[in-house]
Amino acid sequence: MRRTFPYMLAATLVLLLSACHNKPSEVPAEPESLNPLPILFGDPFVLAASDGNYYMYGTSLADGFEAYVSADLCNWEPCGQVYRGGTAEAWNIDCFWAPEVYERNGKYYLFFSSNSKDNPTNEGENFQIGVAVSDSPKGPFTDLMNRPVFKAPYPVIDANVLFDDDSGRSYLYFSRCCYKHAVESEIADSARRAGTFQEVEESWVYGVEMEPDFSGIIGEPVLLLAPPTELSDTQAEWESRSVLSGEVNRRWTEGSFIFKHDGTYYMMYSANSYQGAYYAVGYATSDNPLGPFVKSDFNPVLQENVSKGGIVMGTGHNMMFRTPEGQMMTSYHGRLISNPGERVVFIDPMEIDAEGHLIIHGPTVKQDKEETEESE
Repeated sequence: MRRTFPYMLAATLVLLLSACHNKPSEVPAEPESLNPLPILFGDPFVLAASDGNYYMYGTSLADGFEAYVSADLCNWEPCGQVYRGGTAEAWNIDCFWAPEVYERNGKYYLFFSSNSKDNPTNEGENFQIGVAVSDSPKGPFTDLMNRPVFKAPYPVIDANVLFDDDSGRSYLYFSRCCYKHAVESEIADSARRAGTFQEVEESWVYGVEMEPDFSGIIGEPVLLLAPPTELSDTQAEWESRSVLSGEVNRRWTEGSFIFKHDGTYYMMYSANSYQGAYYAVGYATSDNPLGPFVKSDFNPVLQENVSKGGIVMGTGHNMMFRTPEGQMMTSYHGRLISNPGERVVFIDPMEIDAEGHLIIHGPTVKQDKEETEESE
């Protein structure tokens, strides 16, 4: 199926971006893509708050999280550090990653992952999921409990929360880390035969119902997404690029984000190494918040464009939010070929088309518009 940029989406993007470059009294000029934004975040999460502003949180600090605020998605002002961990009293010590903030009943809840001090076996990766609370999206956030939400038997990262309107229940999603999780598959066999890697570790996405006050989980986590085990699987090639290229002996399924649209649960996820060129986004759907989920035949829906003459690679860990007009947008991080060691933020339109397919119109940068005009 050919995917074209719908007129209404283009018009929405024009209105959003033209507001960034013109005073109210001026006639809107042709907009320029603002991507990448001048924010050095990994795992960017945007909260469309009830005060009419957008707040962005991301992975950047060694001892917590900082935030930015914008009224128009174009001009972003720093809020400073909104959460500080790793203190003498804190349950965590370092590796503060993937913050997500939710507005509930007049409070703001920050879910995140970090290394726990409780590490009796001295593991190299000891990530757990915490939650902090504030009266303001600008913080300061303080730990709701001086402990993880639950004690996972393996390192976990990338917390994501669904507040299901139908059931009134809350669900927590997370990724089990690759650490000490070698999995046999035809992809691992292929790497061994090629002499590249002797084993391949994997990360998997789980979901579980959460207590309404976020104090723990209800029942046992359910495995929802994992890399394919057979080379013939239609998802195998794109989800295994880090391994098949010899980049690293790990296959990731992480950075999940779930939302509901027309009765269907959409779960976006990222595969491949977040440090490499092949980081990309796919999605899966289900009629139940705890699955089973079926991956889309159109995956990946967001990936590098260097192979097509572009300058963006390593696109992943995305989420979805809506503008006041209802337009679906996605934020994610990527890398530029001019500076591949640095993660920068992108925001692009996305949609669910009439057939239920999730489409991300990105990655876009300034030159994409110029190239589109030349091709018309």
